[in-house]
Amino acid sequence: MFAMLLRWSITALVAGVFAIPSPQTLNSSITLLIDNDLQGAAGSASNSGVLLLEAFSLNDASEACETAGEKLWSPELDTSNVQNMLNYLNYSSFKTGFSQFWIASKNGSTLAIDKDGRVFQTRLDARLPVVCTQSAPFSNATLQDTSERWRITLESNNEILTGFRDRFSFRFLGIRYAPQPERFTYSEPYVGSGNEASALDYGSQCVQAGNVGDEDCLFLNIWTAYIPGPNSTAETLKPVMFWIHGGAFTGGTGNDPTFDGGNLASRGDVVVVSINYRLSTLGFLALEDNVTNGNFGLADQINALDWVRNHIKDFGGDPDRITIFGQSAGAGSVRALIASPKSIGKFAGAIPLSNLGGINYGTTYSKYYTIDEEMEVVGNAILQETGCTNAISQVDCLRAISPYELANLNTIARYPVVDGTYLTSNELKLDGPTLPVHIMMGTTRDDGAPFISYPTTTNQSAYLASQGLPVPPTALFPIPNITNQTLALFEMATRLATDGIFRCIDQATVFAGLRNKRFPPIYYYEFNRTYQTRGWPNLDVCEPPKTATHPHGDPGAEYLKCHSGELYFVFGNLARQSLPLRDASDLPFAQFVVDTFSAFARTFDPNPDPEFLAARGYKTTLAEIERVGRWEASTFEGGMTMRTLQWPGFQGAFVEGRQCEGLGLGLGYYLQ
Repeated sequence: MFAMLLRWSITALVAGVFAIPSPQTLNSSITLLIDNDLQGAAGSASNSGVLLLEAFSLNDASEACETAGEKLWSPELDTSNVQNMLNYLNYSSFKTGFSQFWIASKNGSTLAIDKDGRVFQTRLDARLPVVCTQSAPFSNATLQDTSERWRITLESNNEILTGFRDRFSFRFLGIRYAPQPERFTYSEPYVGSGNEASALDYGSQCVQAGNVGDEDCLFLNIWTAYIPGPNSTAETLKPVMFWIHGGAFTGGTGNDPTFDGGNLASRGDVVVVSINYRLSTLGFLALEDNVTNGNFGLADQINALDWVRNHIKDFGGDPDRITIFGQSAGAGSVRALIASPKSIGKFAGAIPLSNLGGINYGTTYSKYYTIDEEMEVVGNAILQETGCTNAISQVDCLRAISPYELANLNTIARYPVVDGTYLTSNELKLDGPTLPVHIMMGTTRDDGAPFISYPTTTNQSAYLASQGLPVPPTALFPIPNITNQTLALFEMATRLATDGIFRCIDQATVFAGLRNKRFPPIYYYEFNRTYQTRGWPNLDVCEPPKTATHPHGDPGAEYLKCHSGELYFVFGNLARQSLPLRDASDLPFAQFVVDTFSAFARTFDPNPDPEFLAARGYKTTLAEIERVGRWEASTFEGGMTMRTLQWPGFQGAFVEGRQCEGLGLGLGYYLQ
């Protein structure tokens, strides 16, 4: 440690005015406070932002701000909107016990500001916490300034990591959590060797189809607004939101700008982590050799979770308040981690967004093959296609093949399997002792739309057979009476696919888990406002209709609320993605979603504390809660209840009950 501090000091001397600060060189924690309304440079946040340091004398305070690349804050500066930050300090009972803060002197007067925003002269020999300017630039999906002025250094996992700050958060990208493992073996924890390491840019994504990525890919990213100092205590640590990306277990990356955690960390008062994990055949192939047992990607997720538990406190996160959350295959991962004896108990909260199960394509995300079954489904075909069937060592034969060739085979492995270690049963057990995890979960209204093809015929039975779907009872799944008959057939099939693959299985999970007291009360939701992600699924029906008054689409009109359409809202990244606001409700809805999801991470209740909302100036969310009422949890005694997430939202009962029963996926599915 002494050697590390010495290197920090030498770096500071050489670098001069823009010496890279650290909690050690400052001898202080560093808190970035900003009034983040999710509008980026166009919003009120562009007129706010400070860095808060611990107590110093006035001379040392000025030097500390300079070391951080800033100066003492002054009311005359453009960054004059600090009252919400002061209100937050009042609300959070700032741990120093101080009620006054150093700001810039004026006309020879030594000035301080109190938590009510009053500026007054104080004693020169006082020791007070420090308010510095925060002039770091905004970043976006394609541009971030990592130049030396904005960098910050800290020590974690026996490494000196250099990250940087932008307008909203400290960003540490591409942190290694595991060395590159030998192919088809389980990753091991990475331990630094006392050297410096850059955390200024993302690490490689994992190999996937299209000759993308690298096998050396086990990296994670961290966004935080609080860096603890040498004298910080556990009381100051923030909740952690641990993101697991989707992509069918075959694609995707935690580096995706859709999942950038800066806004969620800043506005939500949490620490956000995203991870990479091995995908496709490289991440999930199992063989019948009693050694190559699959689940390598799942094991990577647990390895990353262990890294976070061991080291996230260095980034301001509380290892005892980790919420894992993921969407699609990421939700399937969350479900598997709840089911896994290797991970349950290592996190306190879970948010699976749009988990798959039930019928057709969705089945294997919630019901796991044995290794023998996986071999029958894909393993033997992979061996046949690679010429490894009769090899003395099938796994060594596969190791000799290019990873890109394996990822681009006609057949790929993408299934969690019952390996006896990471998964010991063929599904999440919904009976037994209460599990130590708080759960919030749900779907988008039309999740199934991208998982079926648009019809080229109006023959219902032929079309549904081509999609692998049963012909349902007409009374339960009528074809809408509209002029466009292919669209009508698609809308009916979307309802069928959504119920069969998403909604029914998730509602049945809630019901059985609560009836058997396997889970505490569960907060359930359905998104009825979405903003479709760029690229996939590229379906016109997932976009609201464009009109003269709504050239970017009218979300108040009818359209399909498709899979992945909640992600920009959950991470608050519409402006960061340079996406237009389609109507006056997109922004307050995004604010509400960030505020409720982060509230769940803080307290395991998506209803934010009204005093917190008032202190932070989150008026639209406060008004929505006052207008609509609390988001109520489902309980077995109180009934199955759901928050419909739109603007304004409402609370109601679970839906599509008769349809789920007709598909054999009713609320009692897991009780049979």
